[in-house]
Amino acid sequence: MGDWQAVCDRAMALDESGAPSDQAISSDQAIRDFFEQFFTPLSVRFDGSARGLFTGYYEPLIRASRTPDARYQVPIYRRPPELVTVDLGDFRDDLAGRSIAGKVENGRLQPFPSRHEIARGALAGRGLELLWADDRVDVFFLQIQGSGRALLPDGSMIALGYDGPNGHGYTSLGRLMVERRILHPDHVSAPAIADWLRDNPVAGADLMVENASYIFFRRLDGPGPLGAEGVPLTPGRSLAVDRAYLPLGAPLWLAGGMPDRETAPDEAPKPLERLMVAQDTGGAIRGGVRGDVFWGFGDEAAYLAGHMAHYGRLWLLLPTPLAQRLFASAEKS
Repeated sequence: MGDWQAVCDRAMALDESGAPSDQAISSDQAIRDFFEQFFTPLSVRFDGSARGLFTGYYEPLIRASRTPDARYQVPIYRRPPELVTVDLGDFRDDLAGRSIAGKVENGRLQPFPSRHEIARGALAGRGLELLWADDRVDVFFLQIQGSGRALLPDGSMIALGYDGPNGHGYTSLGRLMVERRILHPDHVSAPAIADWLRDNPVAGADLMVENASYIFFRRLDGPGPLGAEGVPLTPGRSLAVDRAYLPLGAPLWLAGGMPDRETAPDEAPKPLERLMVAQDTGGAIRGGVRGDVFWGFGDEAAYLAGHMAHYGRLWLLLPTPLAQRLFASAEKS
């Protein structure tokens, strides 16, 4: 903690204009110098490879109502009071970064209802509905993104924040659709998946419940959306990671690619090389070299998140004294 505290104290010395009390550090180059002076990059590798997949997520906008009617019939549920989330790292060091959710019955933690069971009414009639939406596909993607905004009939807007999972494993619809030859691998994107689900409502409903994972929401009245670190996410700078391999709050350097509307699908993606911070997690984010870039809210954010699936590399930035001790320990072993 001492190594981190020292660099955090220096970072906290920055005022709102970007200048610390003892020296000017307002330019991008000066900020780069700060990290180069006090941090050492360590290449992140997983299963012997430094290359991994990086995707994107964003805040979607959905249409919803406080009460159900002929148009608004899809419930968005708040967290049930009996849902328990357990951080397994509190019990075993080798399970750090892993968690499980369920409900306690007869003194034992039991599985919570799956998406299929919830769709069939497992939570109905209990007053857990936070809002009612007009499109089940929108609600499905809201759960994948983990946060969003709801536009109400009166024109007002409510921010929706993540409030926990049901504990079941995440299944990628894109992977299922490729395996079943519904979509070609080169054509898999969030918009393509959403279009197929809407064009095939019966088969689409059956496909969606194959992803047993289900997310609950709460209303956000302050800054948001909030990541797993508990702080507001920054568009283009916050990265969702696998906590089993990377700690929340750590600075990271990402070198990969990002979508570009002017680039053909078969061309190289636009370079994405920037400082990121590990501030969130996700059910589909598994492995050391794996990340999900938060792009924010709006049409451009939706485009970037919906089309981003590029390979890249990741460097963990550690305070130099800590990195040096790790290097020395590795050489001894």
